[in-house]
Amino acid sequence: MRPIPIILALLVFAGISYFVLKGGNTAIPQNDSTQNINVESFPPVSVLVLKSTAQTVTSGIKLRGHTEAFRQIVVLAETSGKVISKPIRKGTLVTEGQLLCELEVGTKSAALAEAKARLEEAKAINKGSQSLVDKGIISETAAFTREAALESALATVDRAQREMEDLKITAPFSGLLESDTAEFGSFMQQGSSCATVLQLDPMKLVGNATEQQVADIIAGAQASARLLSGREVEGNVTFVSRRADSITKTFRVEVTVPNSDDKLRDGSTADIFIALSGKKGHLLPQSSLTLNQDGIMGIRAVEDGKAKFIPVQAIRDNVEGIWVAGLPAQLDIIIVGQEYVTDGRDVAVTYKEGD
Repeated sequence: MRPIPIILALLVFAGISYFVLKGGNTAIPQNDSTQNINVESFPPVSVLVLKSTAQTVTSGIKLRGHTEAFRQIVVLAETSGKVISKPIRKGTLVTEGQLLCELEVGTKSAALAEAKARLEEAKAINKGSQSLVDKGIISETAAFTREAALESALATVDRAQREMEDLKITAPFSGLLESDTAEFGSFMQQGSSCATVLQLDPMKLVGNATEQQVADIIAGAQASARLLSGREVEGNVTFVSRRADSITKTFRVEVTVPNSDDKLRDGSTADIFIALSGKKGHLLPQSSLTLNQDGIMGIRAVEDGKAKFIPVQAIRDNVEGIWVAGLPAQLDIIIVGQEYVTDGRDVAVTYKEGD
């Protein structure tokens, strides 16, 4: 048996044992001056800073919704008859009082003439009834019967005149025809549809708010909306439901906006923004936000040449950045380099141009 492998194995075992007994630390001991690192000895970190001043920002609630006609009505016939007017096609703008459907007179004129004749007869019979009662020629009961017949004749004439007026069916308000009016020659029964009319000016924006959101929405609040076409409109909240939908458990909210050019269509998708009470905030780039070691969102500001973390609360965002609250009225905010500094670290400030 050769002694050399045994000797090498013993040397390796001795070296490993020494390393373990020393706790794995084979570095050369250093004095305290090299072990205690002085943070202040590091050079300042270059950062880009925005001089920010608090502004009044309108916070609000965003709802997903749609446009809806301000009024929609199916105009019904109140009497029966054959249509003698030419149809008006859907998509036509009509004005209040415009003729939509006209029905044939038929026997209604004769019924009116008969009713008027019976009225004259009742007037003649009733004439002098009281004097006849006073003379004892007729009883008071007979006089009351004559007066009742006169009242019945008056009601019959009024009803016949109303039947004549109902032969012309007109638009109840200015709007757009959603359907064709009744065709020429068709017969309409009482309650049949003549046409459907939509009032699109003004227009309603309808959204559904959650229980938490609806608590902050009041009637009269300013509101705006952006349609999928890119168009933006403004109006006011006109209705906030007091009853939740039985399925979605949300509350209906209506906003009324002008539509004088009739370009808004019923049923278009809209993102609705309802303004709440204004508050002070800073408009910052979203990239300027950071998290501290506890996961709290905030920004890093410069105070006396040193970096400082300040937590913030987001109000709302837009295309220009994000509005945040919880900061002093004026502040130097780090917008580039905030991820490379900690509280108390010296910084070399470069201010954003234009600020």
